[in-house]
Amino acid sequence: MIQKLRAALVMMCMACPAKAADLTVFAAASLGDAMAELAADWEATTGQNVTLVLAGSSTLARQIDAGAPAHVYVSANALWMDWLADRDRLAPESRFDIASNRLVLVAHDPSVASEGELTTQSDLLSGLGSTGRLAIALPEAVPAGIYAKTALIDLGLWDQLQTRLAPTDNVRSALALVALGEAPFGIVYATDALADPRVVIAGVFPEKSHPTIRYPAAVVAKSERTEAAAMFVEWLATDVAQDVLGRYGFLPVGPTP
Repeated sequence: MIQKLRAALVMMCMACPAKAADLTVFAAASLGDAMAELAADWEATTGQNVTLVLAGSSTLARQIDAGAPAHVYVSANALWMDWLADRDRLAPESRFDIASNRLVLVAHDPSVASEGELTTQSDLLSGLGSTGRLAIALPEAVPAGIYAKTALIDLGLWDQLQTRLAPTDNVRSALALVALGEAPFGIVYATDALADPRVVIAGVFPEKSHPTIRYPAAVVAKSERTEAAAMFVEWLATDVAQDVLGRYGFLPVGPTP
């Protein structure tokens, strides 16, 4: 029944004039490649144009709170989605978790590649050398940075590393520092590591070392395109969209812990 309803919604979109239902989607930077393909698929299916705005979830949430003309918001964690919901910036009951991810350590040097889990005995400090920095999204604001700080604290590594960080506005910027060789290590999502051949995974953070990584999507309240936005958000949970996310390394959403 749900799949039939969603199919009907897509058919309704196809019958609408494209200019009347164009969408602006604010999405976490880590979703960039996958969301670009999803937007193209949606445009091809429905005739609606999708404009993507990609940045750190915190930056996007603050812009929406300030009145930015977004129709859909996709965050890399629940905290910023909750923050907007508390300010009545989201349409009630429009929220779906659309994907999950893993947190990894990446390196520029291929000789340190490893799929092993990081532990309390992992020596990241030596790997940084005397002047190297650990690239990380802003640990007090950006979801990837928040997850990273939590994981490092859990492993007992935060105190020795917090003065050796290279904070960035979003996770893709942290990835770029490592890809360019400007930082020997960085903490990013597994999907980011897959997106750039210039980096290798040097370790995987235990899932229990940080909250489960989830990507919630929701309709921005008081939008003149609420119906079209709701259709797009629901479509992100369909098998077609989930297949696209899976090809970029995103994991399906499991039961809430």
